[in-house]
Amino acid sequence: METIDQFAWIGWLAVIAIFLVVELVSGELTFLMLGFGGVFGLASGAVGAPLWLQVIVAAAAAALLLLFVRPPLLRRLRRSADPKAFNVDALIGLAGVVTETVTPLAGRVKLVNGDSWSARIREDRSLAPQTPVTVESIEGATAVVAPRTSEEN
Repeated sequence: METIDQFAWIGWLAVIAIFLVVELVSGELTFLMLGFGGVFGLASGAVGAPLWLQVIVAAAAAALLLLFVRPPLLRRLRRSADPKAFNVDALIGLAGVVTETVTPLAGRVKLVNGDSWSARIREDRSLAPQTPVTVESIEGATAVVAPRTSEEN
């Protein structure tokens, strides 16, 4: 048992290295906090704490870091993320007008952003040219549209 206590620092270094490698792959800061918990365990061993106390210190430090440090770090990292939709996602909810009759199989619409799209409607009906529509979804290169209600106009 004395040998284990004497060489526990090697185990702590291995645990820290493993957690850091896993963190590099995951990027969610969980394993980084666990790795820092391992650093606290290593430090407590360096000041002469027995192995059981090192484990308790490491676990407590990791838990505190996960609870109090990780959430603000994640908020700060995600704060700069662009919340705007882009590409096809930006077209969902966009208004437009029918340019060629839209049926469940085919049609054409011009959106307010100036794009012209092939379109279809989910319902078993057709929309005549000049009918105001809203994009519900994009399926491949086809906009699935619905007629706009009078509240949306």
